Amino acid sequence: MASLTVENYVKAIFQICHGQDGEPAATGQIAAALGVSPGTVTSMLKTLSEAGLASYTPYEGARLTKAGSRLALRVLRRHRLIELFLAETLHLAWDEVHEEAEHMEHAVSELLIDRIDAYLGYPAVDPHGDPIPRADGSLADIQCQALATCAAGERFALVRVVDQSPGFLRYLTDSELALGAQGEVLANCVEAGTLTVRVGQRETTLSRAKAEKLLVQPLAEHLQEADE
Repeated sequence: MASLTVENYVKAIFQICHGQDGEPAATGQIAAALGVSPGTVTSMLKTLSEAGLASYTPYEGARLTKAGSRLALRVLRRHRLIELFLAETLHLAWDEVHEEAEHMEHAVSELLIDRIDAYLGYPAVDPHGDPIPRADGSLADIQCQALATCAAGERFALVRVVDQSPGFLRYLTDSELALGAQGEVLANCVEAGTLTVRVGQRETTLSRAKAEKLLVQPLAEHLQEADE
């Protein structure tokens, strides 16, 4: 069984690489994600390389091997199912579940995770819209785009939130931008760096940096998939 540290590293590398089309995860990116020094990361990457979990090239970065990717997907499966379980059964808010899942993901057995998966009805996504890896290790590819790319007049459904820091999630809740929220882009001012949306009767102006962290589907497409 992999150690807590190894699991945290492979999960971080997987998420970084997945978010940049397979490009290697730089030492600085991993350090920032895990809150450790670059020197610590370099040492650990050598350990992961020796264990056959990652390939590491100095000054370039690291990628996971097939074995490393399988381990990362198992950890992500645990994490995201625990998040959903806490939200669905204990009614924790979406800004509370991440930290709890971080502690629990290393302690639960695969048997318990499979039971949780079945209990929840084999869900596709977690409370933030992240796809939950299936028991066979496959991961659904959810087609979506950043809200920042939408033009004025486009209607959308919010399907995923990339930034899951508690403060940002509470900001979204206060702005009525919960997962599944449907709205319309009123203005997208590239020069001003702002984007204004209307959800229900509420109008909210976001920075484009925040809008980049919100992934949406065109509303017509979202409704069509729901009908299917």
